[in-house]
Amino acid sequence: MADAPTLTGASRLLKGLLDRMAALLLLVVTAPLLIAIAIAVALDGGPIFVRQVRVGVGGREFKIIKFRSRIDSRTSRMGQFLRRFSLDELPQLFNVLGGSMSLVGPRPPLPSDVAEYASEGRRRLLVKPGMTGLWQVSGRSDPTWDEALRADLRYVQNWTLALDARIIVKTLRAVLRRTRHN
Repeated sequence: MADAPTLTGASRLLKGLLDRMAALLLLVVTAPLLIAIAIAVALDGGPIFVRQVRVGVGGREFKIIKFRSRIDSRTSRMGQFLRRFSLDELPQLFNVLGGSMSLVGPRPPLPSDVAEYASEGRRRLLVKPGMTGLWQVSGRSDPTWDEALRADLRYVQNWTLALDARIIVKTLRAVLRRTRHN
């Protein structure tokens, strides 16, 4: 079947196990950073975390966790810093640990976006959403809908552990590049 992802059976279980082990390790390693960010966000006023309803594998809704980066409708100074280096995304490691997300996969869409999907777009929901993905490391910071969809569907169709590893390495390089240039 052309629409079926390569991520099935044992490979799906292995990916889930590796995701959870990596998320746990990353949470332990980044704990001091997470605590420092939580304190800084709390001092900025308001809640530390925000939870947003997103759509995951099979169309199931879940709540994604992020550090709060906005006050009212404006991005806070701390929020700008967090977003620049994607640090606001780190709490999603808890989503990975809980099994609603993967480290790598299509970004989790909003329910309102999924309602607009044609059948081709719904194929994104055949795998768990990820913290990073193929289109995020494709070299384009603002891809068109079609470019992002093509990259996500390419990921769904061609998943391997090696592809996940390449995407993670490219993600780390991109974040480190932003760190060096700022």
